[in-house]
Amino acid sequence: MQHVTTIPLCLVVALVVTTGCSRQSPGLDAINAQLSSEQKAVGAAVENSIGMILVPIPQGMFQMGSKQKDRKKWFNLGEEFPQHRVEITDNFLIGVSEVTQAQYFRLMGEKPWEKKPLVGVSPDAPASYISFKKAQEFCEKLSQKENRQYRLPTESEWEYACRSGSQTIFYFSDDPKELGDYAWYFQNAYKSGEQYPRRWGMKAPNHWVLFDMHGNVCEWCSDFFASYPKDAAGRIMKNPKGPDSGKWRVWRGGGVIDNPRDLRSATRNSNGRAHYRPEFLAGFRVVCEMENEVE
Repeated sequence: MQHVTTIPLCLVVALVVTTGCSRQSPGLDAINAQLSSEQKAVGAAVENSIGMILVPIPQGMFQMGSKQKDRKKWFNLGEEFPQHRVEITDNFLIGVSEVTQAQYFRLMGEKPWEKKPLVGVSPDAPASYISFKKAQEFCEKLSQKENRQYRLPTESEWEYACRSGSQTIFYFSDDPKELGDYAWYFQNAYKSGEQYPRRWGMKAPNHWVLFDMHGNVCEWCSDFFASYPKDAAGRIMKNPKGPDSGKWRVWRGGGVIDNPRDLRSATRNSNGRAHYRPEFLAGFRVVCEMENEVE
């Protein structure tokens, strides 16, 4: 699967950033126009009753984790090894953005981020200060409302969607100097004094038209955090879901306070480990089980 940058939408994003235009985030038609050929073979993007746009992700296989050659450059990241083959056996839908403040309030009727520090106030900014329990509750309520199965992504689904066919450190390349085109992170957000997550659609998406997979807010996955199995490199793991129990849940993607090391496609983290508890970065993105036919 070849990685291709979505040029037309990127040009629009660049215009928004440089001019300070207050246009809304991309709509359904704009998203559908950018779908890759492999996505179009699966179905179209859809918009649900709370204004959430989801795009189809085709089933497939990928290398999960980090390559041994990258270990020295990115420090001793033992939790990302061994790199192993994972097969995602079912197509699925995933949100083009992190769940927004407008979407969360519309369904849950509450604003956990209200009157809290380090919050971007915009309907299209990500909902933050969201606990794992609240993220699960959101998915359960949305499933009931839509009569479809919504849930948090597994860690393998998240990395597969983030990579979108790429095998590089970031979904766009190996060069962290390019991050400013794709992510809100320490260098262009926290260090600049604008210390809050931004509304989605201001940076370029990945090949599967997913925004802010690197940076902005950290995203909950359904897995308990644990080391990869030691024998994982010698086999193909189908739809892994992590251990049955544990102390922490997986966080992926990094946020506006993080450096490039913590924004990589393979980076693994979790709220609570090593005194790392930035609740203002706690957000999430949802998966929807694919029906037989996506209209």
